[in-house]
Amino acid sequence: MSSATPLLKVRNVSVDYVTDFGNARAVNNVSLDIMPGETLGLAGESGCGKSTLAFAISNLHGAPALISEGEILFDDRDVLAMSPEELRRFRWNEASMVFQSAMNALNPVITIGAQIVDVILAHKKVSMDEAWSRGEELLETVGIHASRMTSYPHQLSGGMRQRVVIAIALALRPRLIIMDEPTTALDVVVEREIMDELYTLKQEYGFAILFISHDLSLMGEIADRIGIMYAGRLVELGASSDILSKPNHPYTKGLVASFPTIHGPKVRLEGIPGNPPSLLDLPSGCAFAPRCRQRSDICERAAPELMQHGSRIAACHALEVEESAL
Repeated sequence: MSSATPLLKVRNVSVDYVTDFGNARAVNNVSLDIMPGETLGLAGESGCGKSTLAFAISNLHGAPALISEGEILFDDRDVLAMSPEELRRFRWNEASMVFQSAMNALNPVITIGAQIVDVILAHKKVSMDEAWSRGEELLETVGIHASRMTSYPHQLSGGMRQRVVIAIALALRPRLIIMDEPTTALDVVVEREIMDELYTLKQEYGFAILFISHDLSLMGEIADRIGIMYAGRLVELGASSDILSKPNHPYTKGLVASFPTIHGPKVRLEGIPGNPPSLLDLPSGCAFAPRCRQRSDICERAAPELMQHGSRIAACHALEVEESAL
Protein backbone atom coordinates (compact mmCIF):
# COMPACT_ATOMS: atom_id res chain seq x y z
CA MET A 1 0.00 0.00 0.00
CA SER A 2 1.57 3.22 -1.17
CA SER A 3 -0.37 5.91 0.66
CA ALA A 4 -2.05 6.63 3.99
CA THR A 5 -5.01 8.17 2.15
CA PRO A 6 -7.72 5.68 1.06
CA LEU A 7 -8.33 5.34 -2.66
CA LEU A 8 -11.95 4.38 -1.98
CA LYS A 9 -14.13 5.42 0.96
CA VAL A 10 -17.52 3.79 1.45
CA ARG A 11 -19.48 5.61 4.12
CA ASN A 12 -22.77 4.38 5.65
CA VAL A 13 -24.03 2.97 2.36
CA SER A 14 -27.40 1.23 2.20
CA VAL A 15 -28.98 -0.36 -0.86
CA ASP A 16 -32.63 -1.40 -1.07
CA TYR A 17 -34.42 -3.56 -3.62
CA VAL A 18 -37.96 -2.28 -4.12
CA THR A 19 -40.44 -5.17 -4.30
CA ASP A 20 -44.20 -5.62 -4.18
CA PHE A 21 -43.78 -6.88 -0.62
CA GLY A 22 -41.71 -3.95 0.63
CA ASN A 23 -38.09 -2.85 0.48
CA ALA A 24 -35.43 -5.53 0.91
CA ARG A 25 -32.33 -3.94 2.46
CA ALA A 26 -29.49 -5.85 0.75
CA VAL A 27 -26.71 -3.56 2.03
CA ASN A 28 -27.22 -2.02 5.45
CA ASN A 29 -25.11 0.94 6.61
CA VAL A 30 -21.74 -0.39 5.37
CA SER A 31 -18.52 1.61 5.73
CA LEU A 32 -15.04 0.55 4.60
CA ASP A 33 -11.87 1.86 2.96
CA ILE A 34 -9.63 0.47 0.25
CA MET A 35 -6.06 1.77 0.16
CA PRO A 36 -4.03 2.26 -3.06
CA GLY A 37 -2.52 -1.05 -4.10
CA GLU A 38 -4.43 -3.01 -1.45
CA THR A 39 -6.41 -6.21 -1.97
CA LEU A 40 -9.53 -6.23 0.18
CA GLY A 41 -11.49 -9.46 0.31
CA LEU A 42 -15.22 -9.52 0.96
CA ALA A 43 -16.79 -12.81 2.05
CA GLY A 44 -20.11 -14.16 3.27
CA GLU A 45 -22.97 -16.46 2.32
CA SER A 46 -24.98 -15.96 -0.85
CA GLY A 47 -27.36 -13.04 -0.47
CA CYS A 48 -25.31 -11.25 2.18
CA GLY A 49 -24.88 -8.13 0.00
CA LYS A 50 -21.35 -8.56 -1.41
CA SER A 51 -22.24 -8.17 -5.09
CA THR A 52 -24.81 -5.48 -4.36
CA LEU A 53 -22.12 -3.42 -2.63
CA ALA A 54 -19.75 -3.99 -5.56
CA PHE A 55 -22.33 -2.64 -8.01
CA ALA A 56 -22.97 0.34 -5.75
CA ILE A 57 -19.28 1.31 -5.78
CA SER A 58 -19.43 1.80 -9.56
CA ASN A 59 -22.98 3.22 -9.35
CA LEU A 60 -24.20 0.49 -11.68
CA HIS A 61 -27.52 -0.16 -9.96
CA GLY A 62 -30.76 0.27 -11.81
CA ALA A 63 -34.36 -0.44 -10.85
CA PRO A 64 -35.46 -2.14 -8.69
CA ALA A 65 -32.25 -1.41 -6.75
CA LEU A 66 -31.88 1.94 -5.00
CA ILE A 67 -28.86 3.34 -3.15
CA SER A 68 -30.92 4.83 -0.35
CA GLU A 69 -28.20 6.44 1.79
CA GLY A 70 -24.49 6.99 2.25
CA GLU A 71 -21.66 8.21 0.07
CA ILE A 72 -18.95 6.56 -2.02
CA LEU A 73 -15.79 8.59 -2.50
CA PHE A 74 -13.16 7.59 -5.04
CA ASP A 75 -10.08 9.75 -4.65
CA ASP A 76 -12.37 12.08 -2.66
CA ARG A 77 -14.83 12.42 -5.57
CA ASP A 78 -18.43 11.42 -4.85
CA VAL A 79 -19.30 8.59 -7.26
CA LEU A 80 -23.00 8.86 -6.43
CA ALA A 81 -23.05 12.54 -7.42
CA MET A 82 -21.34 12.05 -10.80
CA SER A 83 -23.14 12.98 -13.99
CA PRO A 84 -23.67 10.30 -16.67
CA GLU A 85 -20.63 11.61 -18.58
CA GLU A 86 -18.49 11.66 -15.43
CA LEU A 87 -19.57 8.09 -14.68
CA ARG A 88 -18.68 7.03 -18.22
CA ARG A 89 -15.16 8.40 -17.74
CA PHE A 90 -14.88 6.91 -14.24
CA ARG A 91 -15.87 3.38 -15.17
CA TRP A 92 -13.06 1.34 -16.75
CA ASN A 93 -10.70 4.33 -16.71
CA GLU A 94 -10.40 4.44 -12.93
CA ALA A 95 -12.46 1.52 -11.63
CA SER A 96 -13.28 -1.57 -13.66
CA MET A 97 -15.23 -4.69 -12.79
CA VAL A 98 -14.96 -8.39 -13.52
CA PHE A 99 -18.52 -9.61 -13.14
CA GLN A 100 -19.68 -12.90 -11.67
CA SER A 101 -19.61 -15.64 -14.35
CA ALA A 102 -17.81 -13.08 -16.48
CA MET A 103 -16.46 -15.68 -18.88
CA ASN A 104 -20.05 -16.11 -20.14
CA ALA A 105 -20.55 -12.33 -20.51
CA LEU A 106 -18.53 -12.01 -23.71
CA ASN A 107 -20.58 -11.36 -26.85
CA PRO A 108 -20.65 -14.72 -28.67
CA VAL A 109 -20.89 -13.24 -32.19
CA ILE A 110 -18.05 -10.69 -31.90
CA THR A 111 -14.37 -11.58 -31.90
CA ILE A 112 -12.26 -11.23 -28.79
CA GLY A 113 -10.19 -8.50 -30.45
CA ALA A 114 -13.24 -6.44 -31.41
CA GLN A 115 -14.53 -6.55 -27.84
CA ILE A 116 -11.21 -5.40 -26.37
CA VAL A 117 -10.77 -2.70 -29.02
CA ASP A 118 -14.31 -1.44 -28.41
CA VAL A 119 -13.48 -0.67 -24.76
CA ILE A 120 -10.25 1.12 -25.70
CA LEU A 121 -11.80 3.23 -28.47
CA ALA A 122 -14.76 4.19 -26.26
CA HIS A 123 -12.42 5.87 -23.78
CA LYS A 124 -9.19 6.75 -25.58
CA LYS A 125 -8.52 8.90 -28.66
CA VAL A 126 -6.33 6.41 -30.49
CA SER A 127 -6.37 4.88 -33.97
CA MET A 128 -7.79 1.44 -34.69
CA ASP A 129 -4.27 0.11 -35.28
CA GLU A 130 -3.08 1.45 -31.91
CA ALA A 131 -6.10 -0.03 -30.14
CA TRP A 132 -5.54 -3.38 -31.86
CA SER A 133 -1.87 -3.41 -30.83
CA ARG A 134 -2.88 -2.57 -27.28
CA GLY A 135 -5.36 -5.46 -27.38
CA GLU A 136 -2.62 -7.87 -28.47
CA GLU A 137 -0.42 -6.66 -25.62
CA LEU A 138 -3.25 -7.19 -23.15
CA LEU A 139 -3.82 -10.77 -24.30
CA GLU A 140 -0.11 -11.52 -24.02
CA THR A 141 -0.17 -9.97 -20.54
CA VAL A 142 -2.79 -12.48 -19.33
CA GLY A 143 -1.06 -15.44 -20.99
CA ILE A 144 -2.99 -15.69 -24.28
CA HIS A 145 -1.27 -15.55 -27.69
CA ALA A 146 -2.00 -12.39 -29.66
CA SER A 147 -3.31 -14.47 -32.58
CA ARG A 148 -6.43 -15.14 -30.49
CA MET A 149 -7.61 -11.58 -31.19
CA THR A 150 -9.51 -12.99 -34.17
CA SER A 151 -11.08 -15.86 -32.19
CA TYR A 152 -14.68 -15.97 -31.04
CA PRO A 153 -15.51 -16.71 -27.37
CA HIS A 154 -16.75 -20.24 -28.12
CA GLN A 155 -13.33 -21.08 -29.55
CA LEU A 156 -11.68 -20.46 -26.17
CA SER A 157 -11.68 -22.56 -23.00
CA GLY A 158 -13.39 -21.26 -19.87
CA GLY A 159 -10.07 -20.27 -18.35
CA MET A 160 -9.03 -18.38 -21.49
CA ARG A 161 -12.34 -16.51 -21.61
CA GLN A 162 -11.88 -15.53 -17.98
CA ARG A 163 -8.42 -14.22 -18.84
CA VAL A 164 -9.91 -12.20 -21.70
CA VAL A 165 -12.37 -10.56 -19.30
CA ILE A 166 -9.51 -9.70 -16.96
CA ALA A 167 -7.60 -8.26 -19.92
CA ILE A 168 -10.58 -6.03 -20.74
CA ALA A 169 -10.72 -4.90 -17.12
CA LEU A 170 -7.03 -3.96 -17.37
CA ALA A 171 -7.36 -2.25 -20.75
CA LEU A 172 -7.32 1.33 -19.44
CA ARG A 173 -5.05 0.60 -16.46
CA PRO A 174 -7.57 1.48 -13.73
CA ARG A 175 -6.55 2.06 -10.13
CA LEU A 176 -9.24 -0.27 -8.76
CA ILE A 177 -10.51 -3.58 -10.09
CA ILE A 178 -13.65 -5.07 -8.55
CA MET A 179 -13.67 -8.85 -8.97
CA ASP A 180 -16.95 -10.62 -8.19
CA GLU A 181 -16.33 -14.38 -7.88
CA PRO A 182 -13.77 -14.20 -10.72
CA THR A 183 -12.92 -17.91 -10.75
CA THR A 184 -16.39 -19.43 -10.34
CA ALA A 185 -16.91 -22.58 -12.46
CA LEU A 186 -13.18 -23.01 -13.13
CA ASP A 187 -11.23 -26.03 -11.96
CA VAL A 188 -8.68 -25.51 -9.19
CA VAL A 189 -5.63 -25.73 -11.51
CA VAL A 190 -6.93 -23.01 -13.85
CA GLU A 191 -8.08 -20.99 -10.84
CA ARG A 192 -4.55 -21.11 -9.41
CA GLU A 193 -2.99 -20.08 -12.73
CA ILE A 194 -5.33 -17.10 -13.11
CA MET A 195 -4.84 -15.92 -9.53
CA ASP A 196 -1.05 -16.19 -9.87
CA GLU A 197 -1.19 -14.13 -13.06
CA LEU A 198 -3.46 -11.59 -11.40
CA TYR A 199 -1.02 -11.25 -8.49
CA THR A 200 1.85 -10.67 -10.93
CA LEU A 201 -0.15 -8.02 -12.80
CA LYS A 202 -1.05 -6.30 -9.54
CA GLN A 203 2.63 -6.13 -8.59
CA GLU A 204 3.45 -4.65 -12.00
CA TYR A 205 0.63 -2.11 -12.34
CA GLY A 206 -0.09 -1.34 -8.67
CA PHE A 207 -3.89 -1.38 -8.86
CA ALA A 208 -6.11 -2.10 -5.86
CA ILE A 209 -8.55 -5.02 -5.84
CA LEU A 210 -11.90 -5.59 -4.19
CA PHE A 211 -12.05 -9.39 -4.29
CA ILE A 212 -15.45 -10.98 -3.65
CA SER A 213 -15.61 -14.72 -3.08
CA HIS A 214 -17.08 -17.54 -1.03
CA ASP A 215 -13.66 -19.21 -0.94
CA LEU A 216 -11.97 -18.06 2.26
CA SER A 217 -8.90 -20.22 1.66
CA LEU A 218 -8.27 -18.58 -1.72
CA MET A 219 -9.02 -15.15 -0.31
CA GLY A 220 -6.55 -15.67 2.52
CA GLU A 221 -3.75 -16.15 0.01
CA ILE A 222 -4.29 -12.96 -1.98
CA ALA A 223 -6.07 -10.44 0.30
CA ASP A 224 -4.36 -8.01 2.65
CA ARG A 225 -7.56 -7.59 4.66
CA ILE A 226 -10.85 -9.47 4.75
CA GLY A 227 -14.31 -8.12 5.48
CA ILE A 228 -17.15 -10.46 6.47
CA MET A 229 -20.73 -9.57 5.57
CA TYR A 230 -23.94 -11.02 6.97
CA ALA A 231 -27.51 -10.02 6.06
CA GLY A 232 -26.32 -6.81 4.43
CA ARG A 233 -24.04 -5.69 7.28
CA LEU A 234 -20.29 -5.71 7.67
CA VAL A 235 -19.76 -7.76 10.85
CA GLU A 236 -15.96 -8.09 10.95
CA LEU A 237 -12.96 -6.55 9.20
CA GLY A 238 -9.27 -7.10 9.77
CA ALA A 239 -5.97 -8.44 8.45
CA SER A 240 -6.37 -11.71 6.55
CA SER A 241 -4.11 -13.61 8.92
CA ASP A 242 -6.11 -12.43 11.95
CA ILE A 243 -9.50 -13.17 10.41
CA LEU A 244 -8.55 -16.70 9.36
CA SER A 245 -6.41 -17.74 12.32
CA LYS A 246 -8.36 -16.16 15.17
CA PRO A 247 -11.76 -14.84 14.08
CA ASN A 248 -13.69 -12.74 16.59
CA HIS A 249 -17.30 -12.71 15.38
CA PRO A 250 -19.30 -15.95 15.87
CA TYR A 251 -20.36 -15.85 12.21
CA THR A 252 -16.75 -15.52 11.03
CA LYS A 253 -15.82 -18.43 13.30
CA GLY A 254 -18.55 -20.50 11.63
CA LEU A 255 -17.37 -19.61 8.13
CA VAL A 256 -13.74 -20.45 8.93
CA ALA A 257 -14.74 -23.75 10.58
CA SER A 258 -16.74 -24.78 7.50
CA PHE A 259 -13.75 -24.62 5.12
CA PRO A 260 -11.20 -27.45 4.89
CA THR A 261 -7.49 -26.64 5.12
CA ILE A 262 -5.02 -28.00 2.59
CA HIS A 263 -2.20 -28.12 5.12
CA GLY A 264 -2.17 -29.47 8.67
CA PRO A 265 -4.14 -32.25 10.37
CA LYS A 266 -7.62 -33.30 9.33
CA VAL A 267 -10.39 -31.66 11.31
CA ARG A 268 -14.13 -32.18 11.36
CA LEU A 269 -15.92 -29.44 9.46
CA GLU A 270 -18.86 -27.73 11.12
CA GLY A 271 -21.65 -25.97 9.30
CA ILE A 272 -23.56 -22.97 10.61
CA PRO A 273 -27.04 -24.06 11.77
CA GLY A 274 -30.14 -22.35 10.42
CA ASN A 275 -30.56 -19.96 7.51
CA PRO A 276 -29.95 -16.25 6.94
CA PRO A 277 -32.96 -14.01 7.70
CA SER A 278 -35.27 -12.62 5.06
CA LEU A 279 -34.10 -9.19 3.94
CA LEU A 280 -37.76 -8.16 3.89
CA ASP A 281 -38.10 -8.93 7.59
CA LEU A 282 -34.81 -8.33 9.38
CA PRO A 283 -34.83 -8.82 13.16
CA SER A 284 -34.66 -5.72 15.36
CA GLY A 285 -31.54 -6.99 17.13
CA CYS A 286 -28.51 -8.81 15.75
CA ALA A 287 -29.42 -10.51 12.47
CA PHE A 288 -27.19 -13.46 13.34
CA ALA A 289 -28.69 -14.01 16.79
CA PRO A 290 -31.10 -16.84 15.81
CA ARG A 291 -28.12 -18.91 14.57
CA CYS A 292 -25.59 -17.87 17.21
CA ARG A 293 -24.46 -20.10 20.08
CA GLN A 294 -23.23 -17.06 22.02
CA ARG A 295 -26.44 -15.04 21.89
CA SER A 296 -27.92 -13.36 24.95
CA ASP A 297 -30.97 -11.21 25.65
CA ILE A 298 -29.36 -8.02 24.38
CA CYS A 299 -28.72 -9.67 20.99
CA GLU A 300 -32.48 -9.97 20.49
CA ARG A 301 -33.10 -6.31 21.37
CA ALA A 302 -30.33 -4.22 19.75
CA ALA A 303 -28.09 -4.53 16.72
CA PRO A 304 -24.41 -4.33 17.76
CA GLU A 305 -22.21 -1.56 16.41
CA LEU A 306 -18.86 -2.11 14.71
CA MET A 307 -16.22 -1.56 17.37
CA GLN A 308 -12.49 -2.06 17.70
CA HIS A 309 -11.66 -5.45 19.20
CA GLY A 310 -7.94 -6.06 19.30
CA SER A 311 -6.45 -5.80 15.82
CA ARG A 312 -9.74 -5.63 13.94
CA ILE A 313 -13.29 -4.29 14.08
CA ALA A 314 -16.34 -6.46 14.74
CA ALA A 315 -20.01 -6.04 15.58
CA CYS A 316 -20.88 -8.43 18.41
CA HIS A 317 -22.40 -7.96 21.88
CA ALA A 318 -20.65 -11.12 23.14
CA LEU A 319 -17.26 -9.56 22.41
CA GLU A 320 -18.24 -6.42 24.31
CA VAL A 321 -19.28 -8.53 27.31
CA GLU A 322 -16.04 -10.55 27.22
CA GLU A 323 -13.89 -7.42 27.10
CA SER A 324 -15.80 -5.66 29.86
CA ALA A 325 -15.22 -8.71 32.09
CA LEU A 326 -11.43 -8.49 31.69
